[in-house]
Amino acid sequence: MMAAALRCDALIFDFDGVLLESEYAGNAQIADYLTRIGHPTSPADSMARFMGLAGGDFIAALESYIGRPLPQDFHAIRAEEDARVLAEGLDPVAGAIAFVQSLPETLPRAIASSSSTHWITTHLRHLGIADAFGDRIFSGREHVSRGKPEPDVYLHAAAALGIPIERCAILEDSPVGATGAVASGGFVIGLAAGRHCPPDHERTLREIGVNVVAHNFADVAAILTETSGAA
Repeated sequence: MMAAALRCDALIFDFDGVLLESEYAGNAQIADYLTRIGHPTSPADSMARFMGLAGGDFIAALESYIGRPLPQDFHAIRAEEDARVLAEGLDPVAGAIAFVQSLPETLPRAIASSSSTHWITTHLRHLGIADAFGDRIFSGREHVSRGKPEPDVYLHAAAALGIPIERCAILEDSPVGATGAVASGGFVIGLAAGRHCPPDHERTLREIGVNVVAHNFADVAAILTETSGAA
């Protein structure tokens, strides 16, 4: 798939919603919880408000939405769901595994995510592509002081790869992540391939300023090899 010359010297992946179908599953669980505590919320509502946020920013957004502190059981319920998902795994985004496996072995690549390294590495093993990334896994909550939507985790990943960010292509799906990716100065491919992407997701990503939008990994491959007008 990737035999042609590439337009970048390195590839940086977001994880949730780019390689793993976790954005829809996670936001469906959040929506169900918020609805049960008296704040009717659909998965689409949850994704529009919270997708791509992590840590304190995520909690602050939830509490702002409901107008009060989260009930004490929220964290326990989330932890239980995370443990179940970590044990059982989740589906990959369509085409993601074949795309990663098609990359030239010599192409530097990394993951730059808001999730923890434990979450990422566990799911990479479930997906069978852990060897494709090795230790080049970077978390916005562990490796930098400012997570997405700041650009720090992308800049950290590029520095670790030894490649100028301007020569890196970044695959991002969420508005929060895309905002940081654009700010980093990398070549940003907005990916609208996962189940969580609404019909107007391309417009959202373009308004943020991504360089191109891909609707599947065939588009991504074509963009990277400059063989298509998929943008």
